[in-house]
Amino acid sequence: MNLTLGQSVELARAVNDGAAAASGETAVCVPFTAIAAVAEVLKGSAVRLGAQDCHWEASGAFTGEISTAMLVDAGCRMVIIGHSERRKLFGETDEAVNKKLAAALKAGLTPIVCIGETLEERESQKTWRVLETQLAGGLAGFAPADLSKAVIAYEPVWAIGTGKTAAPAQAQEAHLFVRGQLEKLYGKPFAGGVRVLYGGSVTADNVDTLMSQPDVDGALVGGASLKKDSFLRIMGFKTA
Repeated sequence: MNLTLGQSVELARAVNDGAAAASGETAVCVPFTAIAAVAEVLKGSAVRLGAQDCHWEASGAFTGEISTAMLVDAGCRMVIIGHSERRKLFGETDEAVNKKLAAALKAGLTPIVCIGETLEERESQKTWRVLETQLAGGLAGFAPADLSKAVIAYEPVWAIGTGKTAAPAQAQEAHLFVRGQLEKLYGKPFAGGVRVLYGGSVTADNVDTLMSQPDVDGALVGGASLKKDSFLRIMGFKTA
């Protein structure tokens, strides 16, 4: 919940201008109020546009909610599902994530499905159980072919907006575990091909070391994406 409409458009223009120098695919997930305007800025661009959330119903008496059809109509191609803040602050469950995932896939959107443990869960040695449960619950009922467009984002909740970042080795360990769980659920080809992003205080200073880890396929960037210079540097990450 950051940036006015004008600020969003200005930042989107800067990201669009810097896209040619990016080291990989770039997407921006903006507030609902800015989607249509940013879509105009990114028209014909390699930068993909996404939303930060969606509702699972197609339409109806759900005041304040946004459907996947509305997102597509406004220009979205991606949507974040189950972000740690949605889970923590608004009580979003694995069941809700599962229903939103179904709606996103039906609409042709690329879903970015978020999973991750809290500090209490990590300190209680529950990290693997939490990730296993969230993956199994969030992805329940889908076949590998259904999830061909899906992206997984591992975000340790204790690293969201705290300035703390999982050490590169911690991120790699978690991503390897996630890939192992996906292999159990959907087989080795699927697990090897799915993109697993790291989210949790990613900055211009730590992105290179994080992206050098073999199982870290990208970054879900929070606060550092709000500033042009830091986000452009993250987009142009260098691996060892």
